[in-house]
Amino acid sequence: MPQLNSTRREQLRRCLQKLGLSASVEVDWQQLDRALTHASASPEDNYEHLEFLGDAALRLAAAEFLLETYSEASVGELAAVRSRLVSDHTLALLADQLSLEPYLLVSSSAWGDKAGRNSRLADTFEAVLGALYSQTHDLSLIRPWLDAHFKRLAEQIRQDPTRQNYKAALQELTQAYYQVRPDYRVQEISQQHGDPERFEAEVWLQEKGWGVGRGPSIKQAEQVAAKVAFRKLQAQLSSPSDVAS
Repeated sequence: MPQLNSTRREQLRRCLQKLGLSASVEVDWQQLDRALTHASASPEDNYEHLEFLGDAALRLAAAEFLLETYSEASVGELAAVRSRLVSDHTLALLADQLSLEPYLLVSSSAWGDKAGRNSRLADTFEAVLGALYSQTHDLSLIRPWLDAHFKRLAEQIRQDPTRQNYKAALQELTQAYYQVRPDYRVQEISQQHGDPERFEAEVWLQEKGWGVGRGPSIKQAEQVAAKVAFRKLQAQLSSPSDVAS
């Protein structure tokens, strides 16, 4: 990667300040520049490897934070909350709030891909974490500023684990416990257009039915069924042996 000019280095310094790191913090500017370079801008030298490292650092930081902050919570609950904290949706939101996008080097064609924006932001966020981790080989440049975001988001998630998206919430729980996704079995039980119970959905997990729901569309029926299943599963978080039986 070419030597950084003073303008780019100043941009990167401002980026660090956006994160909440002191302007006096010394980092590997080449690595940080790489973390903020999309593959469309440099096919050979971009953030992909740092993103891989940052993903691991992010999960470790989230695990440490949750264990320290919610020591009374079950492993299943912690895993479910962590899954939300490290999701692409959450990471893209954080990257947006921290205004990382203006510092990202990306081609004009990729910039025009609005559908891929959230994915780019999430990847960039992880890559920046990877660059910071590679500097010290620990979380000393990550947790001091990231913990505050974890705390705010974790409280929101614990107060409303589903955010009204029970399918997503249920999937996070089942993957945390079983490393599999729930199976939805849907049938049309009414031919009448507009019938509020036109479709019936059942949620199955490991050959066991966990919930049934009806709705005017397949999606809504699945959400109702997922709500029933999610509440059943969540109620048994403190008794994993019961859930597995």
